Amino acid sequence: MSKGKHITRLIPAACEEVQSRMLEACQKIAADHGLVIESAGWRGLDSGFAFEPVFRVSVPASDGTAFNLEKDMFEFLAARYGLAPSDLGREFSTGSERFRITGIDPKRPRYPISAERIPDRRGFKFTAENVAMLLQAQSKS
Repeated sequence: MSKGKHITRLIPAACEEVQSRMLEACQKIAADHGLVIESAGWRGLDSGFAFEPVFRVSVPASDGTAFNLEKDMFEFLAARYGLAPSDLGREFSTGSERFRITGIDPKRPRYPISAERIPDRRGFKFTAENVAMLLQAQSKS
């Protein structure tokens, strides 16, 4: 996407580009305050006319990387739900749709696993058993 090009309909590639450029523009502001900013993706591609870029701003961890509570919580809780800490971000299929695991919410005992549908990044909730079974089946194929 070149500078000055007007977008008349949003598609996932355009959302990625706009979100990436917004992140780049915000990095200096975060650095000026001793903070770290990272992309948390985007969501809500609504009929090609709107989307929500998502950023995470945090105090840096001791190694200088962004502190990521969602990742730390997933790694801590994964085994309790029959998953591996490395399953965060893994993709799985159900029916003809693909999803990416984005987190665990223990406050949702029936559907604790959060995932986003690929390619529109719409959020969904799944049972831990179903996700573990889908990941295991995918590993065998």
